[in-house]
Amino acid sequence: MKNIVAGREPVTPTEFIELALGIDLELFTGSAAESAMERAARLDVAHEVLAELRESDPETAAYAESLLRMLPLKQPRTSGRRPRRAVRRPVKGYTVRTAVAA
Repeated sequence: MKNIVAGREPVTPTEFIELALGIDLELFTGSAAESAMERAARLDVAHEVLAELRESDPETAAYAESLLRMLPLKQPRTSGRRPRRAVRRPVKGYTVRTAVAA
């Protein structure tokens, strides 16, 4: 059975929630890569939307408010480079001598 919300077919559970409730989850949860200034601006907008939701749909507002308390998941940043390997250096005072066969 297909789930169709507002004429669209959600692919992930997150999309289904966004379409069914009509709210953007990232607005309330944020992203791990946002700066402090971006976070402050996002939270200002989220609180305004939350105030409007409290008047129109208290259940959705309660869900959105619980999302505000969640921390975004830290996603590993890949730079496309391999990590540096430690270079082995000889210990001071220790020399390696080799014998030469005659």
